[in-house]
Amino acid sequence: MTALLVALGAALGAPLRYLVDRAVQARHDSAFPWGTFTVNVTGSALLGFLAALPAGEGLTALAGAGFCGALTTYSTFGYETFRLAEQGARTPALLNVAASVTAGLGAAYCGMALAAAC
Repeated sequence: MTALLVALGAALGAPLRYLVDRAVQARHDSAFPWGTFTVNVTGSALLGFLAALPAGEGLTALAGAGFCGALTTYSTFGYETFRLAEQGARTPALLNVAASVTAGLGAAYCGMALAAAC
């Protein structure tokens, strides 16, 4: 049953990641991967929120591992960072790493703080 909940959450998170990524990136005339940055920070905030809730295994599987796992994307983050560096955009590549890690951790903390305040 848990695997089914993870799959269901992923079935919702993956298409949303794609749609948000494309919508955000289309608004920026930049090589910087704003779409991936947006979904990763948003997913980190949501996962931080969920982690701070006294949730059962079902909600954690569905929303945490499934939805947030599919919404966020470390592989795309790594690939886009590598491509920036490979194309000679070393400063944007380094900024992507620093900003993504900092913003992701900060968003997770804020999500946890919000859950604690509720």
